[in-house]
Amino acid sequence: MTRFIFITGGVVSSLGKGLASAALGSLLQARGYKVRLRKLDPYLNVDPGTMNPFEHGECYVTDDGAETDLDLGHYERFTGVSARQSDNVTTGRIYQTIIEKERRGDYLGSTVQVIPHVTNAIKEFVLDDVEGLDFVLCEIGGTVGDIEALPFFEAIRQLGNDLDRDQTAYVHLTLVPYIPSAKELKTKPTQHSVKELRSIGIQPDLLLCRCDREIPANERRKIGRFCNVREEAVIQALDVGSIYEVPLSYHAEGFDVEVLRTFGIKDAPELDLSRWIEIVERVTQPEGEVNIAVVGKYVGLQDAYKSLAEALTHGGIDNRVKVNIQWLESEVFEDPDKLHVLEGVDGILVPGGFGERGSEGKIAAAKVAREKDIPYFGICFGMQMAVIEAARNMAGIDNASSTEFGPSEEAVVGLMTEWVQGNQLVERGEDDDLGGTMRLGAYDCTLTEGSQLHEIYGQTNISERHRHRYEVNINYRDRLEQSGLIFSGLSPDGVLPEIVENPAHPWFIGVQFHPELKSKPFEPHPLFASFIKAAVTQSRLV
Repeated sequence: MTRFIFITGGVVSSLGKGLASAALGSLLQARGYKVRLRKLDPYLNVDPGTMNPFEHGECYVTDDGAETDLDLGHYERFTGVSARQSDNVTTGRIYQTIIEKERRGDYLGSTVQVIPHVTNAIKEFVLDDVEGLDFVLCEIGGTVGDIEALPFFEAIRQLGNDLDRDQTAYVHLTLVPYIPSAKELKTKPTQHSVKELRSIGIQPDLLLCRCDREIPANERRKIGRFCNVREEAVIQALDVGSIYEVPLSYHAEGFDVEVLRTFGIKDAPELDLSRWIEIVERVTQPEGEVNIAVVGKYVGLQDAYKSLAEALTHGGIDNRVKVNIQWLESEVFEDPDKLHVLEGVDGILVPGGFGERGSEGKIAAAKVAREKDIPYFGICFGMQMAVIEAARNMAGIDNASSTEFGPSEEAVVGLMTEWVQGNQLVERGEDDDLGGTMRLGAYDCTLTEGSQLHEIYGQTNISERHRHRYEVNINYRDRLEQSGLIFSGLSPDGVLPEIVENPAHPWFIGVQFHPELKSKPFEPHPLFASFIKAAVTQSRLV
């Protein structure tokens, strides 16, 4: 029997529902249970693929090509379970599906309404594809009281009646703020939040209370009484130094034990947290540190590079070092007088992005890394900028550019018009819709034997996740390779450049895919592990 845990949030947003869900999933997994985590997003976008990173943070991509919420990255990093298209749904997708059915006449002339049609569609999503799972954790985006989230709350309320009583549990994440002037923790926001939840028919089984200090026993008792929750089920979620301490912290507070008690499970397998203990030990007791410059265009909101930041941390875990990330706006480096900032770092990483703004600064960063022998890691757009830099300054193609920035005489990077996906040829044009039309999801790549990439991966055939509309032009391969930049990874048909490297450089690699999406604390991605290793070497040379 599959059991369902619904995680809701109250008081304010950004309390960490995604992290709490991921941590709980990892704790249940550490007992041997099979888990899957899902995210129900109330916004009207069909998916986050066309949303500004400043609005929503990064767009996470799954193996099967779904553009999803960044919380699915947390889910994967904490459980190792690969997310799928069926693990993230939005109001926009729900309504799109319903309207398509209505246009076809599938409802046989019925009036289409929020109840039952929208709520039924949400319930179908929650209950679909759960065979063989012990627990499905469903996080509801937004905050209780948000008007756009009401259909989702109604749907999970109905599921509480549709399923057996011992098959559902409701966890409500709330805030217990400390008021410095009064020197008191205040429980009233939590009380009001739970009141709002109960008013729509949901009685939480557990309260997860975010706070920056211990909640006294009498305050927890008060919360339990006013919110109709057992005192033991009022769990304090204290701030921790690293997100990877959260599973240990939540277990210490009895979170997983109370969840199991809610389901009446008394014979749960013993908990094995050895992997998390090892990870936390490596994070909190590093043997050194390195400084990595991330030269991007969305550095004002670090959630735009969430998976990237975590993958760098994982590289640090693998090498037992602390990774200090310097978030640098790429536009700054369009001024040559500012480039000296980059010469003192141990590694330079240029991440993915879209558009011309800041591109010349990224090209300049790649040049500094190449000329000063600083480890360079270019991801997606970062690879393309490294190739343009090499074309201009190594191959003598002065006008080298990308058609993403407008018409170019030397389009070293151009729009992808077709590519192979499975057994099908996918074709795209400049005027196609933006949403869902990129090269998305996992694709195979063949590495050149004897290359640095082949050494890093230890194999010739790899699979990585992509999200891009532009690609390095294969027709420039010969001229670029003659100048010293090697195309060490290609699509299996040999048409699409996937990886470039500079053999004359200690560590200079560009990849078209997004390796950060597959990195986990207990399984760091080999490219990030190798990049941080090179940065450690660089730090000792300075």
